[in-house]
Amino acid sequence: GYAGTAPEILIGQIATQTNTIKVGSGGVMLSHYSAFKVAEVFRLLDAFFPERIEIGIGRAPGSDQLTAAALSYPKYPMDIQQFPQQVVDLIGHLSETLDQEHPFVNIKVQPGSTPNHMPDIWLLGSSDYSARLAAELGLPFSFADFFGTTAAHGPQIADLYRKAFKPSGYLNEPKLSVALNVMCAETEEKAEFITTSRNISRINSIRGIREPMISPEEASAISLNPIEIQHLAQVNSNQILGTKEQVKEKILASSESYQTDQINIVSNCYYFEDRINSYTLVAEALIA
Repeated sequence: GYAGTAPEILIGQIATQTNTIKVGSGGVMLSHYSAFKVAEVFRLLDAFFPERIEIGIGRAPGSDQLTAAALSYPKYPMDIQQFPQQVVDLIGHLSETLDQEHPFVNIKVQPGSTPNHMPDIWLLGSSDYSARLAAELGLPFSFADFFGTTAAHGPQIADLYRKAFKPSGYLNEPKLSVALNVMCAETEEKAEFITTSRNISRINSIRGIREPMISPEEASAISLNPIEIQHLAQVNSNQILGTKEQVKEKILASSESYQTDQINIVSNCYYFEDRINSYTLVAEALIA
């Protein structure tokens, strides 16, 4: 299962327990909400935690069709073709720059804006469509390399974003971050063992089985057929795992490949202490 399905609530909790780090959504699936409502929620978060809040927005439903329908009920799920306009509306509400012909131009997001500031907006994606849209709107772009199916063309999509970028009132130059699939442990063998939980979750997803993640002890005892083994080899080909020395080398290589120093880390695993340990080791490796 998920630790939480309401990122705006988790953001507030995390920001309360920290002092300086930026905290953002990864992400808000905008098709489930009105742009005005999202603007209000994040404006309030920004009022509590000035210059620390980021809005990551995505186009995909982020769920199966039944869950998407439940989120919209009693209305119907929004057509994803409306996503670009939703993004424009979100920017307009937050920056108070809606077109004068817009039906909601006279509605103001509450609480009122902080002078010369609004929450940072990132467009999330794993395709050239998202890259082109972020470039067209002059928004920062966060690329989901961790999906495991984009390693071969991810840097090309990042380059497309940079070349197509149009300066906007929001951003003058392209701004790219990359989310990597990382697991770090004291030994490479331990890191591989920890990731067996995620591997079985991937296979269960293909099988249509919706079950919580199982422990690596349970996962490592499960036999897979040749097709499943081949699938895991493909999606895991760009995962970063190993000791902190190995992980540091691979993260820096990805940073060079994508030409960005803004790296996000995704470390899905069964035991929370394994995730914390992985973050700690990565921090030690990169800060040292």
